[in-house]
Amino acid sequence: LTDSEFSRGEIAAAYGTALDRITVAPLGAAHTFAEGDPAIATSLPEGISVPFLLHVGDLHERRNLSIVVHALMDARRRLAPTPLSLVLAGVDHGVGDRLSAIAAHAGAAEAVVRLGAVSEPMLRALYHGAAALVYPSRYEGFGLPLVEAMASGTPAIASRAASIPEVVGEAGVLLDPDDAQRWGDAIVEVMTDPMLRARMRKDGLKRAAMFTWERTARITLDVYKRVAEGSR
Repeated sequence: LTDSEFSRGEIAAAYGTALDRITVAPLGAAHTFAEGDPAIATSLPEGISVPFLLHVGDLHERRNLSIVVHALMDARRRLAPTPLSLVLAGVDHGVGDRLSAIAAHAGAAEAVVRLGAVSEPMLRALYHGAAALVYPSRYEGFGLPLVEAMASGTPAIASRAASIPEVVGEAGVLLDPDDAQRWGDAIVEVMTDPMLRARMRKDGLKRAAMFTWERTARITLDVYKRVAEGSR
């Protein structure tokens, strides 16, 4: 069992396992992420103000977050005087200082906010308060924050890499992970085009509805049944 077609192919290639022996059971988003409240942004932690971009997940090299910080600096110049920031929710594995330094060098140290690990209620507040989820990762086996963001009605701007396109489909903006200019353009477009945001919200909610833990459980149970029947 694995959680994406991308991972299915990776497993088959790495271990020589026949594809027909690997079943994809996509992950789901907890129903609580869909329980949006327009006033939920008031429960955001001190130091965070709207509008902000959000990244959810541990901070490490493959997450490619420097591309978003550079794009953020470009977007801030084009959106001035809007004080757009990037909020990072996840454990820092050695890249956080470098990300903050990029912002500080551009004269906007306050633009990168590092929260570390957050509680689920806080995570829900962040999703619902964010202008968009940014997900520039180069390699993901699935990418659960993408589903959680879409389930929250939050636009997703993400890399066209690994499993990410099969999770987002056409509901989000997919970009070359190395094209900082295009990331900046996409951020500005989402921030300034209400019709685009409305469409992404609608498409994201529809896409997220495909990913449920009930579906994951049904597929998993079916695999267990087939294995048990085959072992008799």
